[in-house]
Amino acid sequence: MIRWFLALCGLIMVLIAGLFLLDRLYPPDLSRHGDLSRTVVAADGSVLRMFTSADDKWRLPVRSEEVDPRYITFLLACEDKRFWVHHGIDLQAVIRAIGQWIESGRVVSGASTITMQVARLLERRPRTFLSKGIEMMRAVQLEMRFSKAEILSIYLTLAPFGGNLEGVRAASLAYFGKSPRRLTVAEAALLVALPQSPTTNRPDRHGKKATAARTRVLQRLVAADVISSRTATEAGSIPLEGRRHDFPFRAPHLSRRLLSSMPREATIHTHVVAAYQAAVADIVRAAMGTAND
Repeated sequence: MIRWFLALCGLIMVLIAGLFLLDRLYPPDLSRHGDLSRTVVAADGSVLRMFTSADDKWRLPVRSEEVDPRYITFLLACEDKRFWVHHGIDLQAVIRAIGQWIESGRVVSGASTITMQVARLLERRPRTFLSKGIEMMRAVQLEMRFSKAEILSIYLTLAPFGGNLEGVRAASLAYFGKSPRRLTVAEAALLVALPQSPTTNRPDRHGKKATAARTRVLQRLVAADVISSRTATEAGSIPLEGRRHDFPFRAPHLSRRLLSSMPREATIHTHVVAAYQAAVADIVRAAMGTAND
């Protein structure tokens, strides 16, 4: 018995050592997370102007504490209920998905955790069983290297939301004209739905499909006892705007000069007072209109 126990302990130690060795030899590629949109912000932190990333994406960094807590709750309820307790792979979800597949002969539910989705967002691969296996290994690596909050922040920065929008901050600015700090139930539900099929469910192009996707998320939240049926009904009745808002474009010339003079800064802070800048811009536009008359 003692020999079996020692052998088991030795095997576990070898596996752990092998895992650490593989992690050092084949670290996850974080370059996409490093290629962010650059922003110039006012003294109060509001955005003056934004610039696309090197691969022409609106990809704005965001931490989980900068997002409405309801969105985080909705996201985890729909995508990864055991996010805070698993180690990259949700074995319960994997077993359930395999059982449903065997029983029905088709994929009924997925088993991808938020961490596995982050692995897929960082390193794009064809959707195959081999890719799924790699994603699982990468998910374990990510859990070894980062805290849960950091992994969640990577997801919030890279998740696709249609077109060249990536990350919840860019999506909230584009679709609602505001930061994701204070989202309504309807807005939060839509942002949970979009990454599931970002091209098909774009609210600015496919309003009916986007509304249906939002409704499905609301129904799942009711089934999970996250929101009430009344709340879901009220949120589902709110019409979508069906357009993309323009991104902030204040102090454009100053922003461009600062971008050139500080090439390594992802976020450039200024002492510009946003309200004063807006007032001056209004005065200049009014003066130009009067001059043209």
